Amino acid sequence: MAKAQKKPAAADHNDNPLSKVFGGIRRTFLAIGLLSGAVNILMLTGPMFMLQIYDRVLASGSLPTLAALFGLVAALFLFLGLFDLLRTRITSRMGYNLDVELMPITKRAWILAGLSPNSKAGRPLTDLTVLRQFFSGNGLPALFDLPWVPFYLGIVYLLHIWLGLLATVGAVIVVTATVVSEKITKTPISEANGWEQQDTNFAERSNRNAEAIVAMGMTGNVINHWQRLRKTALFHTQTAGTRSENITSLTKAVRMLLQSGMLALGALLAINQEITPGTMIAASILGGRALAPVDTAVANWKNFIRARQAYARLSVVLAAADSKKPPLQLPEPKGHLQVSGLTKMTGGGSGSQRESKLILQNIQFELKPGDAVGVIGPSGSGKSTLARLLVGIWKPDRGSVRLDGASHDQWESDILGRHIGYLPQSVEMIAGTIKQNIARFDPGVSDEEAVQAAKLADVHDLILKLPNGYETDLGASGFLLSGGQVQRIALARAVLGQPALVVLDEPNANLDTIGDTALTNTIRQLRQSGSCVVVMAHRPSAIAAVNLLLMLHDGKQVAFGEKEEVLRQVTKTAGRAADQKQKPGPEQE
Repeated sequence: MAKAQKKPAAADHNDNPLSKVFGGIRRTFLAIGLLSGAVNILMLTGPMFMLQIYDRVLASGSLPTLAALFGLVAALFLFLGLFDLLRTRITSRMGYNLDVELMPITKRAWILAGLSPNSKAGRPLTDLTVLRQFFSGNGLPALFDLPWVPFYLGIVYLLHIWLGLLATVGAVIVVTATVVSEKITKTPISEANGWEQQDTNFAERSNRNAEAIVAMGMTGNVINHWQRLRKTALFHTQTAGTRSENITSLTKAVRMLLQSGMLALGALLAINQEITPGTMIAASILGGRALAPVDTAVANWKNFIRARQAYARLSVVLAAADSKKPPLQLPEPKGHLQVSGLTKMTGGGSGSQRESKLILQNIQFELKPGDAVGVIGPSGSGKSTLARLLVGIWKPDRGSVRLDGASHDQWESDILGRHIGYLPQSVEMIAGTIKQNIARFDPGVSDEEAVQAAKLADVHDLILKLPNGYETDLGASGFLLSGGQVQRIALARAVLGQPALVVLDEPNANLDTIGDTALTNTIRQLRQSGSCVVVMAHRPSAIAAVNLLLMLHDGKQVAFGEKEEVLRQVTKTAGRAADQKQKPGPEQE
């Protein structure tokens, strides 16, 4: 039983996009390992040349020997430079390829994380950047050089056992310092990452709410709170940095002391004629070289920990984003919408089931192509929640939403999205041109199709009056639109290609009388073309062109049916409530 349970876990691990990418670059790691071996062996050129100079050339005074040795050394150093360049190039390209291969799914994970305000996706784009920078920096080659430390120590032992023992003591001190560095910096680095994320999130939201912050005199308070977040993040970063710097300084001092100590011990052994002067110099250089990879690894240890933590977070996020296999391709939907027993809950502060609150409860209705339903009800009745469930960005806790008989998870989201038009309550344009926004950034959408969508939303003439028409830039430094203009252009984006299902969440919130009329005409044209339209209405003008009404109250379905019938029912209910209010109670009588 235990063995049978382990297999799926292994399969899941292998299906992780991050694991797949790293599995695909095993040959690259092998190449880096082989090049590291060649580089480390060729690093012996300097000490061996010095040994020969002291013990052979100076002793014999032979110029031909000196010339031959120098020619050999020049060739070996040339190969050393070539192999080191190849290793650097490979690690740099590996970081670049890692970014290229993982960036699309990482960006998808980041976008999907925006669907949930309580998402724990963190900042996957930042994590991917941390990984790329680690692979492109000095940290990775240092890790491949670490296994060669015993090799250099072994050569020092061959020169003399006492020199080998001294080098080993130095290596043990430096390795111990590395382990200690790992232990004392892991927690503050993790905490610093968490606080930096809070700091960045607060900064982004403050920027988006700049108008309210300035208008209501909140600037100073917001800056003070932001500064507290920043100070806390910097405190943990500095704590980790200070500890790492202490270890780095220690290892550098030990390495320099070791070289001087080996010179002193070598001099003593040379005086006693146990080794030659050339051996003394070579042993000192080899001892320093033996500890150099450890020294570099310690200096990059903070980056290594960050990369390892980024890998762990990114692995979880990408596994969740890529957990589903592409479903079977279904025929294009016609716009037959079935909502059955739809229920949505939200968790409480602790996330326990007991503290969950019902947002929508047992909603049930059916729409055919050409139908348009207006969803009415007071604020907080669940209209926007219903809109999100209908277009599939939220999943129901119970019940189902089916388009042409298929639930949203039976479609690939990007394919189904082409047949859905959605105008959310809060609308923002994406940085780009107006044409790109209307075309949903699909380069396959022709100019004619974008213009048709704008005309259907009756915003074509408005766009032509802008500085560059459809090519007007809406980027950070681009043209600023009013709230009504944004809403009308977003409506054109929603109706691009006359989708099978169009969901509009309070589409006239920022519209004037002309915009209201245009919206009514748009809904009529969508119905005539066979689209199924759902309008979340707060103002009566939004339901002028619908034939059905759905009334919600406290997340419950109060009425559904023909518009006139539901309006009569609502009017009658409101009249009864007014009568009961006016009727004097026993105490008043």
